[in-house]
Amino acid sequence: MLSNHASINTNVPGPKASELLERRHKVVPNAVSYGVPTFAAKAEGAKVTDVDGNTFIDFAGAIGTINVGHCHPKVKEALHDQVERFIHTGFNVMMYEPYVALAEKLAQLAPGKHEKKVLLQNSGAEAVENAVKVARKYTGRQAIVTFANSFHGRTLMTMSMTSKVKPYKYEFGPFAPEVYKAPFPYTYRRPKEMSEKAYIDFMIDQFNDFLLKEVAPETIAAVFMEPVQGEGGFIVPDKKFVHAVKQLCEQHGILFVADEIQTGFGRTGNYFASEHFDITPDLITVSKSLGAGMPISGVIGRQAIMDAAGAGELGGTYSGNPVACQAALAAIEVIKEEQLNQRAVEIGQVVKERFNQLAEEVECIGDVRGLGAMVAIEIVSDPVNKTPAKLLAAEMISMAQKNGLLVLGAGVYGNVIRFLMPLVITDEELEEGITILEKSIATVWQKNTEFSV
Repeated sequence: MLSNHASINTNVPGPKASELLERRHKVVPNAVSYGVPTFAAKAEGAKVTDVDGNTFIDFAGAIGTINVGHCHPKVKEALHDQVERFIHTGFNVMMYEPYVALAEKLAQLAPGKHEKKVLLQNSGAEAVENAVKVARKYTGRQAIVTFANSFHGRTLMTMSMTSKVKPYKYEFGPFAPEVYKAPFPYTYRRPKEMSEKAYIDFMIDQFNDFLLKEVAPETIAAVFMEPVQGEGGFIVPDKKFVHAVKQLCEQHGILFVADEIQTGFGRTGNYFASEHFDITPDLITVSKSLGAGMPISGVIGRQAIMDAAGAGELGGTYSGNPVACQAALAAIEVIKEEQLNQRAVEIGQVVKERFNQLAEEVECIGDVRGLGAMVAIEIVSDPVNKTPAKLLAAEMISMAQKNGLLVLGAGVYGNVIRFLMPLVITDEELEEGITILEKSIATVWQKNTEFSV
């Protein structure tokens, strides 16, 4: 395949990657999965070069952590500057200004004019765990509600909150108690006879029934919602549904927690996806692209809620590491200076337009959906019955990778192809990446159709 930015010169894996793969299999558990079977040697902007000199256009963004691009100069400068001074003292031992500066910035950016406080942690799952602790402490209640198709992490508590069984929960139980799963609208898969409007009204009724049949609202500490479901398949809820859930939370004294770990910092066209729904969460969990590749996360919340826990009850050895804090501060500057929120909207429009056009020619694209640059396509073998086509989607992803595009799957059925490209991607790189995936989808679908005939 001819290309300007992607350049595949060997088999993937190539000779050096094959040697590393053999070493990896001897010492790394098989349960640690990987996408493309090769190893990175260099990454910059929206491109990654492997150890054999093959260059890939990146539509995966390290699972949504690289919105500002790989090795952005501002981020690198911030990292070098902090490393020259000190790497870590432990905020619980001797405090440092980068933690406070990042907390101030996050409190300023987060939705709502109320006073906020910010707790910094290391990973997205750790942020969610701490949001659970804070919510329980403040409300004096135990129950936690999440939604069907949701993903919140891989630790015991967050695994319990996650909806997808395989590969995240299978044979890892027993799970944490007092976690309940509420129904969530998946408009593409609504009953055929039901209009979108009727379906959303039905799902609101289902949530009300859930509070009658599954868990009493007086016992619920918090409802956790991804404004756009990530691992679940980039499912965007209707605004009316989100507002109904938020209203019920307010009515019953339940905290509304927005899990913005994958949706935050430019991905959907705003710093926070919650802003699209005109709601103000009580707590917000953040991570991934906040750190531009450095491990950092946080919980942003109303001052009174965040202050409910006592001294020493929140924290951690590496929580809010100063090097990661500086990376996050630099990343936020880049988003503002390079107008990446607006860029996300532009990228999303291009991606949706191109794949909606392809869907008219290739029947296997059942749905094109998303918010800003958080876009996905759902692959089906039968467009009428919307039969999930997991193997087809996997083959399309594999072919795209062999032709120089890093792209990932998602969805509870494993049949969704999602886009998490760095928002600094150039128009030329975006065009080339889309073309690679279009050709991969069309080729695999044609082969499957011919085989069926």
